[in-house]
Amino acid sequence: MQLLDDLDEDGTNTVFRDVIFLALAGFVAMVLLLLPHLNPPATANEGIPAPGNVIVEISWSDKIDADVDLWVQAPGDVPVGYSNKGGLLFNLLRDDLGGQSDVTNVNYEVSYSRGIESGEYVVNVHLYRDMSNQLPLPVAVSVSVKSSPQVAAKRILNTNILLKHQGQETTAFRFELNQQGKLVPGSVHDLPKPLRSKKRT
Repeated sequence: MQLLDDLDEDGTNTVFRDVIFLALAGFVAMVLLLLPHLNPPATANEGIPAPGNVIVEISWSDKIDADVDLWVQAPGDVPVGYSNKGGLLFNLLRDDLGGQSDVTNVNYEVSYSRGIESGEYVVNVHLYRDMSNQLPLPVAVSVSVKSSPQVAAKRILNTNILLKHQGQETTAFRFELNQQGKLVPGSVHDLPKPLRSKKRT
């Protein structure tokens, strides 16, 4: 009688362990099958159009603690920069102070326009403050144009500027666009035009 009781107890334990093991295996299999669908990989900038029509960007080495300022002027508008962040056409979206109050190490400034006006555009770079003492400081400058919301922005101008002393303001580009946002042939030059001073030409 004792032998039958022991066999029944072992059989029950075996069945119980088998059911638990199968339930656990089923749960693990479901998790493994669902895992790729819980967080699909992100696509790089797909479906996110760049804002604005004329996009002006500057960047400098992330290792250099310097406050470099972007100044832009649209046709018939006021200059836009750190002390005047918006005009009729342009807005300064990022004013980078170098390492000061910066949670990232990215040194980058950008201005966007709301629409395209035909006429001359001016792009200046100004070394406001140099905390790194690593002069001359190279700054990359680019201009892109997006003629309508349906098309991607197309880079039309690109250059590098060397800033040699604190307070230096350099004209990177002066150029003309037509009403369709096309670069007017032969209009690109860098004749200096101060934008941040009160005496503007």
